[in-house]
Amino acid sequence: MASKWNLIVDVEKCDNCRVCFLAVKDEYIGNDFPGYSAAQPAQGHNWLEIQRKERGRYPLVEARFMPVMCNHCDDAPCMKAAQNGAVRKREDGIVIIDPEKAKGQKQIVEACPYGAISWNEEKQIPQAWTFDAHLLDAGWTRTRAEQACPTGVFRGVKVEDEEMKRISEEEGLEVLQPELGTRPRIWYKNLHLMTHCFVGGSVVMDVDGVEECAAGAEVRVSKDGQEAGRAITDEFGEWKVDRLAPDSGRYEVEVSGKAGRHSLQFELGADSLYLGVMKLA
Repeated sequence: MASKWNLIVDVEKCDNCRVCFLAVKDEYIGNDFPGYSAAQPAQGHNWLEIQRKERGRYPLVEARFMPVMCNHCDDAPCMKAAQNGAVRKREDGIVIIDPEKAKGQKQIVEACPYGAISWNEEKQIPQAWTFDAHLLDAGWTRTRAEQACPTGVFRGVKVEDEEMKRISEEEGLEVLQPELGTRPRIWYKNLHLMTHCFVGGSVVMDVDGVEECAAGAEVRVSKDGQEAGRAITDEFGEWKVDRLAPDSGRYEVEVSGKAGRHSLQFELGADSLYLGVMKLA
């Protein structure tokens, strides 16, 4: 079984510096790579883009960022839509849109459910990120995005499918929209930071008539009697439980500490929540 390329993207490490975005622009704008890709236009094409997600409510708010690009799917809809072999899947897993054969085939753009293929109006061709195949074929071991990233968001691995399955299970990796059945080769770590909700709050206690932060209190979030998450308050009495499905309904929070207990219920909609200050009694 042949080894194939996969790219692991860690959402937690991305801070939107956009160096990867610029590296891809630098590689492809004005540069033709015959057999791999025609030059990317200076405007209108972002073969690697950064999606943004804001979660939470004041004062507990966070912004998360996720690089997205061609997923190099094993069951790629663009290949099915292409004529005359204009889109091919290499033995190493990389999908290539042939810049010559694909001329005039705008249906290739429309076939991608991720919106990762752009239409070059001047050249009349569909284009997408090639996984830097021309560089890998020349002996590179990393893509430009991985090489340029200062925070270690990207990790390219060339392994057999069984090994990639083991890695994905071990590291809790996910692909975008698995329900589509396209079997992407771009894997995401900590994808819940973009797709799920958190709830958080602050816990205080009474000390000689003065409210102080309750550090070390245990917080248990449950739904229908089943635990959904657990946390310990920090030195500021703050806590957060993540990975809750949006629009998942009613939950109960139970807080217990040396100064007493507190409980409440909340309804989780589409957005993460700050539940306010809870006083142990």
